[in-house]
Amino acid sequence: MEYEYREAMKLANQLCFPLYAASRNVISLYTPWLKPLGLTYTQYIVFLVLWEKDGLTVGEICDKLMLDNGTLSPLLRKMEQAGYIERKRSEQDDRVVVITLTEEGKALQEKAKDVPQKVAGCIDLPAEKAKQLYSLLYELLGDRRDKNNKYQEGAAQ
Repeated sequence: MEYEYREAMKLANQLCFPLYAASRNVISLYTPWLKPLGLTYTQYIVFLVLWEKDGLTVGEICDKLMLDNGTLSPLLRKMEQAGYIERKRSEQDDRVVVITLTEEGKALQEKAKDVPQKVAGCIDLPAEKAKQLYSLLYELLGDRRDKNNKYQEGAAQ
């Protein structure tokens, strides 16, 4: 069967579009709860990582959030200016920057504690389907990470 590029290039045949639209939709649900805290969604997910384990390197945060350093660094500068985090060079390797929460950054967790529940209440998806979607998305992300790692290993050889 011959490849039909016109058919393949229809928006309705793109997996990327519903993922993109759903992502934007879900992220927008956070805005009413994060805006009063003075946070963007991306800052919020950085906090989620740091509230779970404080004292991570910039590289570790990048890996956990699947963000590049160029995206994360300006965000961390803003969070530092707001008094939520401290950025310090590692004593073992001055090329490595370690991020730690300030007392204000730690206290913000209490203020944000209801955000996950409030957002979940806005998503009209049965729990079983939500678990299935979560699993499928991480399967897709894992596959992408595996392929990226194999590509990078091949390029390095």
